Amino acid sequence: METVFSGIQPSGGFHIGNYFGAVQNWVEMQDKYRCLFCVVDLHALTQTYDTKAMQERVETLTAELLASGLDPNRAVLFAQSHVPEHSELAWILSTVTPYGELSRMTQFKEKSEREPENINAGLMSYPILMAADILLYRATRVPVGVDQVQHLELAREICRRFNSRFGNVFPEPQPIHTKALKILGVDGKQKMSKSLDNSIQVSDDPEVIRKKVKNAFTDPTRLKKADPGHPDTCYVCSLQGYFATPEETATYHDNCRTASWGCVDSKRALAENMVKYLAPIREKAAEWKAHPDRIRQVLGDGAQTARVLANDTMDKVREALGLYK
Repeated sequence: METVFSGIQPSGGFHIGNYFGAVQNWVEMQDKYRCLFCVVDLHALTQTYDTKAMQERVETLTAELLASGLDPNRAVLFAQSHVPEHSELAWILSTVTPYGELSRMTQFKEKSEREPENINAGLMSYPILMAADILLYRATRVPVGVDQVQHLELAREICRRFNSRFGNVFPEPQPIHTKALKILGVDGKQKMSKSLDNSIQVSDDPEVIRKKVKNAFTDPTRLKKADPGHPDTCYVCSLQGYFATPEETATYHDNCRTASWGCVDSKRALAENMVKYLAPIREKAAEWKAHPDRIRQVLGDGAQTARVLANDTMDKVREALGLYK
């Protein structure tokens, strides 16, 4: 089997954009690849955060990943900080990474604009740690959405530079393009993000979901219910296909297009389908959260497996570098 690596930041749980853009794809990959999925808590250090809440954030995210279908018997699930070789390899790779490439990273520019008071060196070197995450396990496949393509391309460049200089240690990772496109937040303008307060979380209670959908962005050209809608460009209609059957979605869109439904009707249908779809995940996550010792066992076992693979890679890296034995 080819090896797949992917990671997700612990923001205390994940939203529907994370689910359809990443997690759902991970679940499907478990029987096709040797999968390593990582809660990247070291990446999360680049943002301001409450240190007392970090452990809970990691465990909450892990509970939701397990509830979504990740199986510790079919994939390795672990926390990034439990495998210190990630940091060691990131430093080594930083010595072959062009500074100019880092300065051109779109996400660095966006995050710098969002938090101008917190433009730290870790934010700029973030893609190097991401490359280390992948190369540490000699992963040959990396699932990526549209917002991660640039980072993976840099990881591939770093891989080529290292191999060219020190020998063929790493396979060059290839992308697996995920089927879900970038899902915008309920404001209909920016990428869905918990930090931007525009997300619908997988763990949100039904009433919270209904309230968020009720306030979601709709077709600005539709001024009254009698006006025909434009489901192909409407934010609410774009989400319906994720939570309803193709037949239901077609009916909803036809109701919108013919003005049989107004925006309130579309939102109500979306909210109820969303509540129904997410209920099993929310319930299973609650069961995991009630037993934090089981979550820690999963992460501990995963880290132990990951470290065996990481140590093997680092032995090869140190030998290639000629480091002192």
